[in-house]
Amino acid sequence: MKEYLENYIKELEKKKNLSKEELEQVLIKIKFFQHERLIHLIVTVFVGIVACLFLLGFLALENVLLFILFILMIILFIPYIFHYYFLENNVQRLYKIYDNLKEKLDD
Repeated sequence: MKEYLENYIKELEKKKNLSKEELEQVLIKIKFFQHERLIHLIVTVFVGIVACLFLLGFLALENVLLFILFILMIILFIPYIFHYYFLENNVQRLYKIYDNLKEKLDD
């Protein structure tokens, strides 16, 4: 997904003028990327909550297995944060590109 989004942004930045139909396609792609971003947000929050629950379970029960599960969830959580950060920033970048292309079309 990361490579696909980066390539799509580079492709859009090269284009100077688009037709209305092409601009509609850009808007559809943005919606797909927004959906991807939402799914990753839900998964990231879920993993974070589960990690917190494992930590609370460890603190309450002093079971080493729960601490190991907490560490594993944190190891999983960190890449999710970075990937969500990437998606968030690049979807916002797509908004700006779309606005610029739409402005050029309206002129």
